Amino acid sequence: MDMNRGRIKRILVSEKEIQEKISAVAKQISEEYEGKPLLLVSVLKGAFIFMADFCRALTVPCELAFMCASSYYNGTVSSGNVKITLDIYQDLSKYHVIIVEDILDTGRTLSLVVKNLKERNPLSLKVITLLDKPSRRLVDFEADISLFTIPDYFAVGYGLDCNEQFRNLPYVAEYEE
Repeated sequence: MDMNRGRIKRILVSEKEIQEKISAVAKQISEEYEGKPLLLVSVLKGAFIFMADFCRALTVPCELAFMCASSYYNGTVSSGNVKITLDIYQDLSKYHVIIVEDILDTGRTLSLVVKNLKERNPLSLKVITLLDKPSRRLVDFEADISLFTIPDYFAVGYGLDCNEQFRNLPYVAEYEE
């Protein structure tokens, strides 16, 4: 893909909207998990900015872990093959686990990650995703909390990329080739 031909078409979710929603969800999660051992699991690379802002907004102690699972491999269309390339080491049976994800699209990646983590017997498991694209779902999977639902646009910014570009945008935008 020629990166010089692509462009940001429009902002889908502003920086202010993202921060306001993160604050509201973090308040809800802080109340729900008060006094409980909490482990936030980020699926790299896309969720790292969301994870950083979300964990700083929490008022309860939490630990962090990182996984890497991908199905894109240098493109704008999912390959359909999901691979976990970085796993976590914590004993999940001692934690309430929240997966902090950037986008729920086809559902393949998250359903695999959830299945993998449930097999490790966490005290509980919840999925929070920044963006949800339900029109793209190919497997029966829903997040427990989705901050924003968007149409079937290729989204970049706030951690989401196109060939490793645009992750640093403070908002979520539609990318157009």
